[in-house]
Amino acid sequence: MRGFTLTAAAAILASLTTPSLAADKGEVELAYVEWATEVASTNVVKVVLEDLGYEVDITPVSAAAMWEAVATGDVDGIISAWLPVTQHHYQEKAGDAVIDLGPNIEGARIGLVVPSYVEVDSIAELNSVADRLDNEIIGIDPGAGVMSKTEQAIEDYALDDIELVEGSDPIMTAVLGDAVEDGEWIAVTGWTPHWMFARYDLKFLDDPKGVYGGAEEIRTVVRKDLEADMPEVYTVLDNFYWTPEQMAELMAWNQEKRADPYKNARRWVEQHPEIVERWLP
Repeated sequence: MRGFTLTAAAAILASLTTPSLAADKGEVELAYVEWATEVASTNVVKVVLEDLGYEVDITPVSAAAMWEAVATGDVDGIISAWLPVTQHHYQEKAGDAVIDLGPNIEGARIGLVVPSYVEVDSIAELNSVADRLDNEIIGIDPGAGVMSKTEQAIEDYALDDIELVEGSDPIMTAVLGDAVEDGEWIAVTGWTPHWMFARYDLKFLDDPKGVYGGAEEIRTVVRKDLEADMPEVYTVLDNFYWTPEQMAELMAWNQEKRADPYKNARRWVEQHPEIVERWLP
C-alpha cells in the first residue's frame, strides 16, 4: 500500500472494516497483561489485523504467562514487553525462542508514584513517613515487573516499616483515586504512559539507587517462526509504533463510563488512517 495517497489508504481501510469484504487469512493469537497501556495497544493491533482479514484472539494473562506463551509458540506475539529493565528476567528465560521486534512506544517509565501534595520526593524518605502511608505501597498483580522491582526497592532502601500490597491496575487506581479525593497520603507502583497522570496531579519519587532503571520501552515480541508462517502479520507487528500522546488519547476513551476497549480501538483506527497506513505491508 506504500505509495498510495492517504486518502486512498483511508478508503481501503474503511472498506476492510466490513467483515464480509475481508478474506479469511487464518487465526492470530496475541497475549497481553491487563494494564491500561496494553489493553489499548493490543486492541488496536487486533482491529488492524482483522481489517486485513485475520481472525484475532487476544488473551489477558499474567506477565510470566504471557512470555511463556510466546516462547512456547502458544501465541504468536505480545505487544506488552516492558524492556530493558521491567521484564528483563522473562526475556532472559525465553532466550532465542522469541524475537524482539523493538519498541512500539518509547519514553515509558516505572517507579513509585505519590500525589504531588505528599511531602516527600525520594524513595529514601519513605520510612520516615510510613505511618502517613498506612505502612503500605499499593501495588498491582504480583507477576508484574514493577512489583519485583518494588520488592527490591523495599530491600535496597531498607523500608522495613512498609509492606507491598498486591492487587491489580484497576484496584490500584481506584484506591489512588479515593485517596486523592480525600487528600490522604498514598504511594503506589506506577508507570507512564498511564491515564492516571492526566487525571491526577502525581509525581515519581526519586530513585537514587537506580532500582527502577531509566527510560523504558514497550516492545513487540513474537514467536520464532512467525515471519515464515505469517509474513504479513509479522510485518504489521514489526511496523507497529505510536507515541505516548497517541496512546493517551485512546486510554482516556477507555476510562469513560461503560467504555468498550475494542470499540474504542476501532474508533481510534478509523480516525487515524495516516498512522495506521505506516504499519501496513
